[in-house]
Amino acid sequence: MNERQKEEQANRVDQLINLVEKHTRTERHLEQHSDISDPGNLENAEEVQRKREEEIDNLKNIIAYGDNDTNEVENLKRNIEYTEGYLEHNKDHMDSETLENTIEKQRHRKEQLDNLT
Repeated sequence: MNERQKEEQANRVDQLINLVEKHTRTERHLEQHSDISDPGNLENAEEVQRKREEEIDNLKNIIAYGDNDTNEVENLKRNIEYTEGYLEHNKDHMDSETLENTIEKQRHRKEQLDNLT
């Protein structure tokens, strides 16, 4: 494993730790405050949790079995570019929650790209 690969692997481990911590905090918050929270907010939080769980599983697989990181970086760049175009053309027609979720996901993609490069 060369230095670049070691650094990428370390970044993935850091990203995995960060995701697990966010997941745990959100889970704890949901358990403590689910009785007073707005049902729409609960659904959104549960969706965010599902996405985090998928990403955690994906990172575990990449760390354990390896992955073509070039494809992952390319996919992130393509998704960022596509979503920026989508937002540019459709943001005026999107409901505020969907727009907010899409912007948040876009921010997350950029963070993930920064971690991998």
